[in-house]
Amino acid sequence: MLIALNKPYGVLCQFTDRSTPPRRTLAEFGLPRDVYAAGRLDHDSEGLLLLTDDGALAHRLTDPRHKEPKTYWVQVEGDPSDAQVEALRRGVQLNDGPTRPAKARRIDTPALWPRDPPVRFRKTVPDAWLEIVISEGRNRQVRRMTAAVGLPTLRLVRVAIGPHRLDGLAPGQWRRL
Repeated sequence: MLIALNKPYGVLCQFTDRSTPPRRTLAEFGLPRDVYAAGRLDHDSEGLLLLTDDGALAHRLTDPRHKEPKTYWVQVEGDPSDAQVEALRRGVQLNDGPTRPAKARRIDTPALWPRDPPVRFRKTVPDAWLEIVISEGRNRQVRRMTAAVGLPTLRLVRVAIGPHRLDGLAPGQWRRL
């Protein structure tokens, strides 16, 4: 079984949380029993999360050796220059080593659901949207990549993993694939 979930902002990619106060988890979305997340999205990231009850499938989806592309729409602070976008394409140096080259391009503001809480708007600081496609999945990688080129991430939405896309799922909604 493979399930696509649009993970809302502020939800953990696990079914339980022992912190005080407890944070939101996947348990609140009425998912089938015995599925677990194939990969992760940070608490403060949104979008496509795949869940499965098949360990081999989960491994194939998440192991960097399989190079399953992950597509993100990233709202960044600043006005990206051609040089900054090109740096993302070449791969950037992070504290845990260089990233693989990525596909990166500016995009128009996508038609997305409102985020709760909204991204802080500042009149004096421009922002822009990028589409970034990576084939590895280090901890907070996209955020660290944009920061490394001088473009802090304001909002991060994963829209695809390989051939699997959000395709109109609202935050908190899921469907079997």
